[in-house]
Amino acid sequence: MYRSQYDTDCITWSPQGRIFQIEYAMEAVKQGTPVVGLRSKDYAVLCCLKRAQSELASYQQKLFEIDEHMGMAISGLTADARVLANYMRSECLSHKYIYDTPMTIGRLVAQIGDKSQQKTQRYSGRPYGVGLLLAGFDKNGAHIYETCPSGNFFEYKAMAIGGRSQAARTYLEKHFESFTDLKSDDLISHGVKALNACTAQDQELNTKNTGICVVGKDLQFRELSEAEVQAYLDKLKESVPAGAGGDEAVPMDTS
Repeated sequence: MYRSQYDTDCITWSPQGRIFQIEYAMEAVKQGTPVVGLRSKDYAVLCCLKRAQSELASYQQKLFEIDEHMGMAISGLTADARVLANYMRSECLSHKYIYDTPMTIGRLVAQIGDKSQQKTQRYSGRPYGVGLLLAGFDKNGAHIYETCPSGNFFEYKAMAIGGRSQAARTYLEKHFESFTDLKSDDLISHGVKALNACTAQDQELNTKNTGICVVGKDLQFRELSEAEVQAYLDKLKESVPAGAGGDEAVPMDTS
């Protein structure tokens, strides 16, 4: 990314028809740590790789509970994610107070898309530099949604965003057809395997840098404890042969 005379605000188009500040925001998502989301008909799972600024620092928060029936994982600027998380919590609370029923996932995601797109229409603002994967369960079943800084949003059966996430998407593309009838335990195991594919050869998943949450039918959104995460990491070590790397020669996703 290089500075040009067309990137001083988010409403100036370049001669090639590009808006550079939106591209910069989407690049911030690609430079973030990887996040994996996948669902069956009854459950949705989010897995994330957390990052610490130094050995003296704690790991950044990547998973946010929005309501009892939904939550999100982020890749990009955590500060922007907190703003959106607070907005979504307020919307869910207001909807439940007025209509006495939980807010549907698709309606909330559409509002986030509108809010993100509004940030690309004002000279004084900037796009949110964060990508979200939202997982939830409502009357229509389990859902996984992705939102972009540009205001676009998409529903997926499985998706991965962030740096080095191409390896996880490759894994999900090979296995997503078997996710439909899986229980939460098997779904989490697939999520951990996909996340492991994103790690560098000198990096291993552990209870400190790995976050997992699940939501589904008769199951409120919750983040797994370190002991529960360790159990899935032990299963991963048993299924991956010794010496096998997480992402053999897979380059960082910068497309």
